[in-house]
Amino acid sequence: MSMPAGREAAMTTIKDKERETMAMLILNGKSAQLPAVRQAVSACREAGAELAVRVTWEAGDAARMAEQAGRDGLRRVIVGGGDGTINEAVNGLMRLPAEDRPGLGLLPLGSANDLAGALGLAQDPLAALKAALSLPLRPVDVPALDGRYFLNMATGGFGAEITSSTPKSLKRLLGGGAYSLIGALKAWQYRPYPVQLRWAEGEREASLFVLALGNGTRSGGGQHLTPAARIDDGQLDVLILRDFASLGDMVRMRRELQRRPGEGTFVETFRTTWLSIEAETDLPLTLDGEPCHRRAFRVEVEPHALSLALPDDCPLLSK
Repeated sequence: MSMPAGREAAMTTIKDKERETMAMLILNGKSAQLPAVRQAVSACREAGAELAVRVTWEAGDAARMAEQAGRDGLRRVIVGGGDGTINEAVNGLMRLPAEDRPGLGLLPLGSANDLAGALGLAQDPLAALKAALSLPLRPVDVPALDGRYFLNMATGGFGAEITSSTPKSLKRLLGGGAYSLIGALKAWQYRPYPVQLRWAEGEREASLFVLALGNGTRSGGGQHLTPAARIDDGQLDVLILRDFASLGDMVRMRRELQRRPGEGTFVETFRTTWLSIEAETDLPLTLDGEPCHRRAFRVEVEPHALSLALPDDCPLLSK
């Protein structure tokens, strides 16, 4: 028996309204059984939130779930996990046309939570989930490295080696301190990376120690690599640390890093909408902590490409 046209239209309208008010929580599978997370979901539902939950099983799930949420018409997606899970979901959302991308909320459950910490978001699961459901959505930039997106930061050189080589079990045990420990161990085997850099306002050859391209400010378990970055200004905050030849050079580099000159002996900082790099060998990179290698690449900013649930006093918003 066919449904009367008026009733069918009414049911479609109801479903559309449900989509507009419903949020989807994409949970990293490792966090799904945490009592505090389950209690937070129950409390928000009891308070009236229409919240669907999906749990990841393998790599790529968060991207697929985020993309499907947009195709289903949901208006808000919340990602529960660390910076890597957020990165995966962002790449899924960026597959959608801009007008179909849901707003993004964050439930920080990782070992470092660099992005959430820099954004000033709550770390307690219940407070964080309530905020992700209720905070206003604000437009933010999304940089892309040869079509692979990141929301917080891309790092290259020695910093990327540290992040990619830190065992996950050690990260869970020590949190952000694990990166410092691995960094100390790796320093004895350090090697520089000769590169050619080009950006909108200039170009430079450098023997690279560390490269950081910040949309956010922190990486590697709380290291403030690009403190001047703002997530909505259409630009990358770039940090270049050049090679050093002695312990004395390292001390001078650390002093320069504290002062952050525009261009010093070992430290250079600038802001740009794009940057390209050609290296003599494969350069280790991380995008929001996720490792990869490239010999040549280009990074560009897509201004206001996503909407992120953020508080009024978020320190990464332009004033």
